[in-house]
Amino acid sequence: MRNHTLVTTFILLGLTEDPKWQVVIFVFLLITYLLSVTGNLTIILLTMLDSHLKTPMYFFLQKFSFLEISLTSTCVPRFLFSIVTMDKTISVGACLTQLFAALLFGIAQFFLLAVMSYDRYVAICKPLHYTTIMNTRVCSLLFGTCCFIALLAICPGVIFGLDLEFCGTIIEHFACDYSPILKLCCKDTRSMQLVNFIFATIILLITLVLVMFSYGKIISTILSFPSAQQKKKAFSTCSSHMIVVSISYGSCIFMYTKPSAEDRMSLNKGVVIVNLALPPVLNPFIYTLRNKQVKEALKDIIKKCTSTTSK
Repeated sequence: MRNHTLVTTFILLGLTEDPKWQVVIFVFLLITYLLSVTGNLTIILLTMLDSHLKTPMYFFLQKFSFLEISLTSTCVPRFLFSIVTMDKTISVGACLTQLFAALLFGIAQFFLLAVMSYDRYVAICKPLHYTTIMNTRVCSLLFGTCCFIALLAICPGVIFGLDLEFCGTIIEHFACDYSPILKLCCKDTRSMQLVNFIFATIILLITLVLVMFSYGKIISTILSFPSAQQKKKAFSTCSSHMIVVSISYGSCIFMYTKPSAEDRMSLNKGVVIVNLALPPVLNPFIYTLRNKQVKEALKDIIKKCTSTTSK
């Protein structure tokens, strides 16, 4: 006989109990979420409708926008719903599904960033062979590989997660994160937390090394260009992606380099909420405002829409 009851629901504490701060958080998250979905959907539609954006770079940008929407949608709508309804409960199944979905989309995103940096490397360092190397089949295969690796990466966690038994119900977070959930387990999970930390570090390091290797080659190639105009043009094609990479890796590295576990837990919620809210909003603006082709495509679509509505 077990000396504990079967836990079927968790209670997500959220970010704060202060009603005023809850209103501020709700408004902030709602605005950023709507902007994120609108901006990323705009990029997806533009890359699908405009013939000038049927290139490998925009193919990967389209998939990156899809992953951004998927990642932020795993946690933010549920949290907004809990603020409005004051219902902080979530079933164990829904919680684990949210966790593994967020991990799947997040890991796929990091590998896709590495693929996007490789695409820029081929475009700048091997321009004559670009269309041959980065053909439609290769692009689809690379994106499929990112998703497959992410799926493989979360499989051990899913298998272990199905076998977990919980003795606690209160999660000190606004979403179902790995460490707070493991704290509720009946058995000692320190080894699992260590494995999780090592796994996350390996994924970050592998993808970061791939990105840095690609950009190391890119920078050395650009510096060898004789013309200053060529250098400026080459750097401008990579600048948007470099900014997105810096934001994505910067926030994750910050989460894993805090001095103690206690500090990690206290700051983790704030870092996660900023990471979920701001990058998905900033990325569409970074790619559109710094990219003439995307701006031209957007103007063309708006002109077509206004001309059809005026008729």
